[in-house]
Formats: sequence, C-alpha cells, structure tokens
Amino acid sequence: MTETVVSTRKPRPGVAVLVEPPGATTVPRRRKDSGGRLRALDGLRLVAALMVALYHYGGRGGEVAQAWGTSPKDQFPTLHSLFAYGCLGVQVFFVISGFVICMSGWGRPLKSFFASRASRLLPAYWVAVLIVTAVFALPMVAYKAVSPSDALVNLTMLQMPLGVDRVLGVCWTLWAEVRFYALFALCVVLPGANRRRVIMFCAGWMLAAVIAENANMPLLDIVLMPEYAPFFIGGVGLYLVHRDRRDVYGWGIVAVSWLIGQHYAVQALWHAPDPEAFSYRSAFGIIAVVTFGFVAVAAIALGLLNRVNWRWLTVAGALTYPFYLVHEHLGWVVIHALHRGLGLASGVTFALTVASMLLLAWLLNKYVEKPLTPRLRAALAKAR
Repeated sequence: MTETVVSTRKPRPGVAVLVEPPGATTVPRRRKDSGGRLRALDGLRLVAALMVALYHYGGRGGEVAQAWGTSPKDQFPTLHSLFAYGCLGVQVFFVISGFVICMSGWGRPLKSFFASRASRLLPAYWVAVLIVTAVFALPMVAYKAVSPSDALVNLTMLQMPLGVDRVLGVCWTLWAEVRFYALFALCVVLPGANRRRVIMFCAGWMLAAVIAENANMPLLDIVLMPEYAPFFIGGVGLYLVHRDRRDVYGWGIVAVSWLIGQHYAVQALWHAPDPEAFSYRSAFGIIAVVTFGFVAVAAIALGLLNRVNWRWLTVAGALTYPFYLVHEHLGWVVIHALHRGLGLASGVTFALTVASMLLLAWLLNKYVEKPLTPRLRAALAKAR
C-alpha cells in the first residue's frame, strides 16, 4: 500500500510507464526493464483505501457511532451492508504489496531495500501519529488520547508486539507489512533474488504458515501470519507472472494463494445471520471481493490495463498511504463536527469527510513525504 510501483515488463508501443528501476537478476525469459510506472496499480491502491474508508465510516459499529450520534446502520440503512465488505480492502492491499515488494526487491542489495522501505513508510507515519495524538488531546474532542509514553512508543511502529495502545487504528496492517518485509528481506533480498529462490520462498512460507495454524505456538503465528500470508504470497506469485506470463509455477502460487486466502477471509468475516450483529456478509460476497483483488492485480500484471495510464492515477497512488494513515480516527472528528455540529445530512457528511481526508493526505504528501522521503533514503543508504 505504500510502495513505488515499478514495471519490469517491456512496454507496448505508445504506452507510458514510470519509476525507479530496481536492477535485476537473470531469470528465464526475463523481459527488458522499462523503468515504467504501472499507473493502474496506483488506481487500484486508492480503490482499496476507499474501500477501507467506507467500512470505517459506514460499515461497522464501535466508536464511529459516537461520531454519527447513532449507529451507521441507522445512517445508511441500505448501504451499510455493502460498506461492511470494505474491510477486505486490506486483503487487496496485501496482494498489491506482495507484487510490488517482490518487484522493488529484485536485484537490489539489502541496504538499499531497507532504505527504500523505511524512507517510504516512516515520514508520513511519524507525522500522522503526532497529528492524531494532538487532535485527540484537544478538550473539545470526545475521543481519548493515548498516554504520552504510548504515543512515543507508537513512533517506533512496534506498538503491536509491545502491547501498547495504538494511536492509529490501521497500524495493525503496517505491523503485518513490516513482518512481510522482514521475511522477504531475509529469505530473498539478502541472498539475492532470482526466480527459483522466490518460488522456494513462496512454497516454504505457505507450507509453514499452514502448519503453524494448528501448532498452537503464538511465536509461529506472529512470524508466519497464517491468515495474511496467502495474500502477500499471491502478490509475489503475480509478479512472477508479470515477468513471464507462461510461468506455470507463478500461476500455481497464485491459485493456491487464492484458494487458501478466501478460506481465511471467510473464516474471519462470515457468521450466521444474526439480528444483533451490525451487518451480515455472505460467504459468496467475501469470496467475490477477495477474487476481485487477485483478478485486478493479475490484469495489471498481464498488461491488460496498460491503457489505464492517466496521469492523475500517479497522484492517486501518492495520496493513498497518507490517506490510509489518517482517515479513520481523524474522520471520526470530522464526522462529528459536520453531522452533529453543523447538522449536515449523512451522505453530505460522508462525502465531505472523505474529501477532507484526501486533502490532508495531499498536504502530507507535498510537505512531508516529498521533502523527507528522499533525504531519509539517502541518509540510510549512505550510513555504514
């Protein structure tokens, strides 16, 4: 959800593409690096972020109900059941992440990979933590701020394993991303990425994750992430397909990942119809959204969406990460101010809240990420 999108496929005539060429290692039938941007992937990333926002604003209960004054079920009597599927935007993010991390780590030394990931994640994250902490500390805001000590720990991005209160509700997904980065760095980037090593990494991780599911060992669950591994692995498999659409092993990794991934998604999100529950997600609906994530990334990997090359998608991709960081908790404050404070209608409040969070994301990208990311990357890359 946070990575630079770089294509290593040879572009078709007349199709523009972007970004930092990661270098390469030889693999069978490898296509020439184009150094181009997959703008459709930027668009898909924003779609996934908006799915999560739909869920947080209108597809769940909890603290957002305090912002609306009543349950979102009452605010959106028809749409709330559709918004409830928006939480699966996280799984779509993980598939995208698997694709892009394999792309950006291929042929890159470990130091450069670490510098790239850290500089991409941290500047906007640090500022988002400080902003949300400061806003929640205001006397007119109804939500409780975390303690100063916990806020400082949140700056490390290690609050989840330390059991510290979170400043950002979405940071649990970043903890999953960090663990994926660590696994990929140690198993693939450090020894040097090549097709065989990536295939063995995918097969070994998937098998170990499935075994860990019934091993009753919390450490294995933390390291191997059985419920999220299929989505990251599926994205990695799709990158192999991007390099060579005839790669049978790549397609096999994608197929197994989809089969196991939909199982975990249904297991986590499906429940029998219950009038006391906030909403009811059908198993078919859950499978359909998971399938959408895999199919959309596959279409991009195969070049089927190369014509989706609008410049504004680059901006959309740049806004996605800061929007994702700030939209949930600050969105509660905006919803309360617009709906309960100014008396605006639910639909208008919803639209203005999303727009305000996108505006804040643009400001974070312009004044935080653009100046700080290259400087931090250069400092980390030069450090001994």
